[in-house]
Amino acid sequence: MNIPDKHDLTGKVAVVTGGGGVLCSTLARALAKAGAKVAVLDLREEAAKKVADAIAAEGGVAKGYACNVLEKESLEATRAAVEADLGPVDVLLNGAGGNHPKGTTSNERLTAADLAAADPGLKTFYDLDPAGIQFVFNLNILGTLLPTQVFTKGMVERGRGTILNISSMNAFRPLTKIPAYSAAKAGVSNFTQWLAVHFSQAGVRVNAIAPGFFLTDQNRALLTNPDGSLTARGNKILSLTPMGRFGDPADLVGAVLWLLDDAAAAFVTGVVLPIDGGFNAFSGV
Repeated sequence: MNIPDKHDLTGKVAVVTGGGGVLCSTLARALAKAGAKVAVLDLREEAAKKVADAIAAEGGVAKGYACNVLEKESLEATRAAVEADLGPVDVLLNGAGGNHPKGTTSNERLTAADLAAADPGLKTFYDLDPAGIQFVFNLNILGTLLPTQVFTKGMVERGRGTILNISSMNAFRPLTKIPAYSAAKAGVSNFTQWLAVHFSQAGVRVNAIAPGFFLTDQNRALLTNPDGSLTARGNKILSLTPMGRFGDPADLVGAVLWLLDDAAAAFVTGVVLPIDGGFNAFSGV
């Protein structure tokens, strides 16, 4: 029996979409520290290059690329550039995703009074914008499917590779106010399981992590006030998180490296792993 003493991705080429964000930039740096050559992809070229430069400053190998995960032509061009710069892709981390205000309600619960309210800023279920809903579904579901189509064909041809998607606690239990994001992340979890079965004879493993509540650029204003104190929603979330704190991006690293390490997780596929401080286990009582 071989017991790996560390997660070693030496010689692997890893693509990280959404790599300029708070969570995925940390994961990109972790992959590089484990020995992978990392392609950092982001819609914002400067954000991708900033992360790649930080990896290089830490002694790793990385390059940043501007890429739109919703445009197959952009993805194909980036794949060609990554293969020319770093080599064939072995690991795909689908980190691009997010929410949109037009897919969000103002209140947690609908009342008849909401329908009669004269407040133009109040957004009820009936005010949800189909364009906003579509944006969220496209970004999270197509933004996972299209990169998988583009970056994994070589994995299947070589008979080896790993894919890691980013789901959410919303996929297990939908959160109030954000129906589009909750449904889209449920779709990511379902797609992860479907793809794991579909690729099971091709030598490619597919898993996902489901982060709980982490402070990111997208949700910071919803969870904290300008002075750093918690909003009412932030306080409610922590009251329902048994560990009593928000996650730190570094809290994702161990699970991600384990899932991507063929020596450690060779028989693990189709898993959606909560990393949530106990949120999914807590009934609220």
